[in-house]
Amino acid sequence: MPQRDNPSRVEKAPGRRFASWQEHHFWSAGASFRRLASRPLGSLLTVAVMGVALALPLAFYLLLGNVQKLGETLGQSQAISVFMQPDQSAQQAQMLGKELGDRAEVASAIVKTPQEGMDELSRMQGFTGAMKSLDDNPLPYVVQLQPRQELGAPAIARLVADIRGMHSVEMVQDSGAWRQRLDALLAVGNRAVLVLASLLTLAALLVVGNTVRVDIVGRSEEIGVLLLIGASGAFVRRPYLYAGIWYGLLSGILAALLAVAIEFSLADPVSQLIRAYNGFRLPLPGALKDTAPW
Repeated sequence: MPQRDNPSRVEKAPGRRFASWQEHHFWSAGASFRRLASRPLGSLLTVAVMGVALALPLAFYLLLGNVQKLGETLGQSQAISVFMQPDQSAQQAQMLGKELGDRAEVASAIVKTPQEGMDELSRMQGFTGAMKSLDDNPLPYVVQLQPRQELGAPAIARLVADIRGMHSVEMVQDSGAWRQRLDALLAVGNRAVLVLASLLTLAALLVVGNTVRVDIVGRSEEIGVLLLIGASGAFVRRPYLYAGIWYGLLSGILAALLAVAIEFSLADPVSQLIRAYNGFRLPLPGALKDTAPW
């Protein structure tokens, strides 16, 4: 009479196979790490090359982030400064401010008097002596407009063109123009960082692959013996796969530390630059007469 399999043994077989599989994974991870530690100089050089390769795109990304923060501090919003004719009175300035503020494209309109402009210029470094030497205040009234956030660049350009056509307006300064140029440059920088990160990541993968390949060639006889005694391909591959994982993990940690060090080294100079421009809006490039509005 044929013997039947013991149900308890059949149920335990998958559990034993999983335990054996898990145990070999732990052994492979430990053995690969010990092998890396047995040759510290070569492992350290490989990790250093990969860490620097991964840290470079992180450093460029942090640099772009700091430039974006600087742009936000200098005036991310596309503010429009409307300089009135010098002979316009305070009442006319208030009427123009109300007229512009009632437009659907404008979120807010603030009228700034010549005295407010004089006081702000006096607080700027290098202007104190010049302001004191003036007999009277040559500054005009300024209406500072804040367009609505949902407006695009074409709509803002049409708004600026309409305001420039008003008879009481001498000059209109659109501080969002330089911001658009900065955004375009940052978009190019982001794309360049993405390409650079892809190339350096590919280079890091090639370094790991070549290192593991050299290791496999050096242990070809040992691999042959394992295959002769019945080891599976997965059994043979696992230590080398874990070696690549260790290289990636250690180089990632090194890249993160380098990126943090670069961030700390840039933090103080960037903070000083932002404080130097605190409350100051950049003029439009190439137009010396378009000084920062008050």
